This record gives sequence, C-alpha cells and structure tokens, in this order.
Amino acid sequence: KPGEQKHPKEPSSLQCMHLAVVACGDRLEETLIMLKSAVLFSNRRLCFHIFAEDSLKPEFEKKLKEWPSSYTKKFESNIYPITFSVGNAQEWKKLFKPCAAQRLFLPVILKDVDSLLYVDTDVLFLRPIDDIWHILKEFNSTQLAAMAPEHEIPKIGWYSRFARHPYYGTTGLNSGVMLMNLTRIRSTQFKNSMIPGGLTWEEMLYPLYQKYKNYITWGDQDLLNIIFYFNPECLYVFPCQWNYRPDHCMYGSNCRGAEEEGVSILHGNRGVYHDDKQPTFKALYEVIRDFPFEDNLFQSLYYPLQSKFLDTVHTLCGRIPQVFLKQIEKTMKKVYENRVIVYLGANHRY
Repeated sequence: KPGEQKHPKEPSSLQCMHLAVVACGDRLEETLIMLKSAVLFSNRRLCFHIFAEDSLKPEFEKKLKEWPSSYTKKFESNIYPITFSVGNAQEWKKLFKPCAAQRLFLPVILKDVDSLLYVDTDVLFLRPIDDIWHILKEFNSTQLAAMAPEHEIPKIGWYSRFARHPYYGTTGLNSGVMLMNLTRIRSTQFKNSMIPGGLTWEEMLYPLYQKYKNYITWGDQDLLNIIFYFNPECLYVFPCQWNYRPDHCMYGSNCRGAEEEGVSILHGNRGVYHDDKQPTFKALYEVIRDFPFEDNLFQSLYYPLQSKFLDTVHTLCGRIPQVFLKQIEKTMKKVYENRVIVYLGANHRY
C-alpha cells in the first residue's frame, strides 16, 4: 500500500500459517491426529496455538516431541491455559462442551496474530492448509471471518427448524472450521441487538451471552450465528467441502462441491470417529492415526484407506468413496512429486 514501509524480512509470525484448537477432557488423541493431518500435507510453516486444560499440557509437549524431526521442523507450537477475559469463567466453561467457548476469545488473547484458522479437535485436513489460507486473500474490505453453512437444505437443517434466536442466512453457520482476520475483528465495531451504536468484539461477547443464554443450544456456535446475523457483511461463506460432516452424506449426498472437487476438510462431529455409525469417517481417522510418519504415503495411507472403504460401501456415506478420496489422492501425488524432485535435485548437484 502507498506510504507503507517495506520490511526486508517478515517476522516469523507472518511467515507462519496460524492454526488454533481448544482441547479439554478426553480430546488429546483427536487433537494430535488433527495436527498430524495438518503437518503431513502442508507446504508452508505452521504455528500451532493449542488451548488446553493444565493436565493436558505435558502430554501435548511429550507427544509432539516424539514426532520425527523431518516433521517437527515444519511447525512451532504454543500451549496456553484456558482463560476467559470477560464475564464469568465458570459460565463460559459450561457453555455447550467444556472449554469450547474459548474460541470466542482468540482475537483478544492472540493479540500479535494477524490471521488464524480455528478448527475443532474432530477435524482432519485432506489437503494442504495453504489452500484454505489463500482464501484470506479473497475477503472483500468488510469480511473478517469465513465459515461454512450448517446445512445445505433448509427443510432438514437444524437452525431453520428449531432455532429460537437469530442466525445467519437460511441454514445458519457451522463454526467447526473458522478462518479469521483477527486484526480486522479487533478493530471493528459490531452491530448488535443491545445498543444502537456498535460494540467491539470483546465488549459484545458477555452481554450477548446474557441476552440469549436461555435460547441457545449449541453454545459458542449459536453466539457466532447471532453476531453474523447482525453483521452479514463481515462474513465470507465457505463452500461445504471445507467443512464436510456426516450430515452431508447421511441423508443422501448434498454437498455438490465435495462431489466435484472432493472433501478438503473432514469434520467428524457427533463422535463419528469413535463409534460405528459412520464407518467411512472412522476409517479416515484410523488410517491417519496409524500412519507411520516416515512411510510412503501411498503404501501406508492411501491403500489401507481404499481397502477400509470397501467395507463401508453398504452405508450412505460409503457409497461415495471418491468424494473422500479425490483430494487426498491429489495432495499425496503433489507431496510425492515434490519429494522426488527435491531428492533428484539434491543428487544432481553433487
């Protein structure tokens, strides 16, 4: 921009793609598998911001150190305690799932971070984070966050049928994958239903919760829906393949983007990685969990996945295996090509 000074070198926080997650209770393994999927496929360096209960902190540190150095050099990690800057911490903690409301406070806590991708613990990346990170550049001048719709079809969507509070659009938003420009969030005055003027993000959170707490079912996700109902110009809407959930295939296939391009980010909500209700989701989770880091991706990840999928073809989600495999296959080919080229290049020099 005119008048801005050019810095010879970006600070490391800008060279990083920032990824935040909130982990409490029994979510240690799930969070580590999510981080593993991020590291397996990403190109640029990652900065992990892990918000966890005190008892989980040493576990995270220990497990991340056990990863091979070829992967640990691709990221840096910071682990934070669970804290709420406004209102009653015990109330926030009890809102929906333990600690989930922590995500509402990320713009306030991570003051030096410009942009951030927040994901739930039950998310798996099937392509490089770099690809979703590029969407930040697509934001127009008023957009400061991106989320996918909660549903594609209003007549079977939860919000359109049951919500007792304002929500975004015709089907509401799912907050399990949320891309944020934190700098913009911190400097914006948000329209709201409480005072005629605007409020900052931090000023708005607790009064908003107090006003709607008897009407919300999904906790922090409902609060985000209320915020963007009053500020629709602030939101960029992702297509469904960036937050693909069992709802997209268990009532028949209703995510066209995934049918055309494949699933980019898998979101195994409803606990589907840990029961037998959606074996296709569970298969992906287990294959990434069991993948030995240094092994060949096709041999030890893609082929086991294909054979596990054969056992799921009788299920609604399992009938469309190509939807789950398309992006992951494309990504692995790229990773493989890059390694081969780097390897050949290195040999060629000597």
